[in-house]
Amino acid sequence: MCGIIGIVGQNDVAAQLYDGLTVLQHRGQDAAGIATAEGTRLRVHKGNGLVRDVFDQVSMQLLRGNIGIGHCRYPTAGSEGSDEAQPFYVNSPFGIVLAHNGNLVNTEALRGEVFAQDRRNVNTESDSEVLLNVFAHELDTQKALSPAAVFKAIEGVHRRCVGGYAVVAAVLGLGLVAFRDPHGIRPLVLGKRHKDGRDEYAVASESVALDLTGFERVRDVRPGEGVVVTEDGRLFVQPCSEEVPHTPCMFEYVYFARPDSMMDDVSVHKARMRMGQTLGEKILRLRPDHDIDTVIPIPDSSRDAALEVANVLGVKYREGFIKNRYVGRTFIMPGQSERAKSVRRKLNPIPLEFRNRVVLLVDDSIVRGTTSQQIVQMAREAGARKVYLASAAPPVRHPNIYGIDMPTREELIAYDRDEKEIEAILGCDWLIYQDLSDLEQAVSGPKQRIARFDSSCFNGEYVTGTADDYFERIKHLRSDDAKAQRRAS
Repeated sequence: MCGIIGIVGQNDVAAQLYDGLTVLQHRGQDAAGIATAEGTRLRVHKGNGLVRDVFDQVSMQLLRGNIGIGHCRYPTAGSEGSDEAQPFYVNSPFGIVLAHNGNLVNTEALRGEVFAQDRRNVNTESDSEVLLNVFAHELDTQKALSPAAVFKAIEGVHRRCVGGYAVVAAVLGLGLVAFRDPHGIRPLVLGKRHKDGRDEYAVASESVALDLTGFERVRDVRPGEGVVVTEDGRLFVQPCSEEVPHTPCMFEYVYFARPDSMMDDVSVHKARMRMGQTLGEKILRLRPDHDIDTVIPIPDSSRDAALEVANVLGVKYREGFIKNRYVGRTFIMPGQSERAKSVRRKLNPIPLEFRNRVVLLVDDSIVRGTTSQQIVQMAREAGARKVYLASAAPPVRHPNIYGIDMPTREELIAYDRDEKEIEAILGCDWLIYQDLSDLEQAVSGPKQRIARFDSSCFNGEYVTGTADDYFERIKHLRSDDAKAQRRAS
């Protein structure tokens, strides 16, 4: 999972890209980069670290141009070195710089095609660089530089690339290009503002990046759609793929997106509130005479759900953990040992909220279980009489292959285990999971804006299909053991 943003303005856009990346930082903390276009010059600055650490005053002053893209990276596969930082650049045709959020599931086949068929070299392990070279080749075959030629090139990308992806790119001599995979798995939103008599446009992973930079959210980029904004601010949009079911990633709503974002016309905040309502109703069905004294969220992304659980149960909602804001998101730490060490650095219990109480801890989801196990223990040490744990999402039993670093099946606590077995490992007195049908209904909302989701990490149904050996290959790339071996070497 990564954050991307692209802007076409009338003046230098680097500062706005920087601001946009700071509010997308929750989507990736491994590396950051900005590229700007000024006439026939492309300028790129990128590196490992948080946005605030990668850019300084000198680097920002060098990023001149009224067209630009930005990226903050969260690694799922490949190395963790600085050569994986985005955006990536190719000089032919025209000069293209590209940033990508998501994951391709046919990267190895494409890598061979790009070298043998397209006569292009891919220098890193990143599927983003593969995607860039596919796009560059498809655009080169058009023998023209126009919005129509770009849309044809995007059609070629959609034919060849399989997976979930949202892309922003700058093409010298034309402007900003953006597109989204045909299933709309990864999010992308379009914004607009009117300044000095002319329209300016932006695209970003989440609407919060538009809010901060002064753009009004127009709509989501449609699945399979291509967007071109020319250097002089003209907007062109066109469908670039055959219509297939729209299936946005469910885990965006559960965990990744900020609650103040709108994604596919759904408020993340309201979706999480509805998750809490359905979860509370399930608890009442299972234990109408429950003995819960207090509902406590595991901050931050479970707060909306936990508050609604408390409302439904008619018990107190309390903040029982203080979060250290200077520790990154535990889920996206690059190894199990780092995640384990960071939990107690990140959260500190308030004993008064636990002492002699039966507490219900509410989390957005339970993936590996390491964090949950430690938090349950922390609640006991703080004096809780009983510790119940509720997940606003169903059991995560399958890897996510579309850009979220969920590990191999064997590293998932729910894999091949029933709820009682998981409960025993976590050490809680009662474990409650949300039902998938309730989760999907909660996100879709009363207006049923979305008919289907990519819920593959819960049900194992992958909308793009997968090759037989794919899961074995990602095990060698994405497991904690594999990452540790790469870092050691």
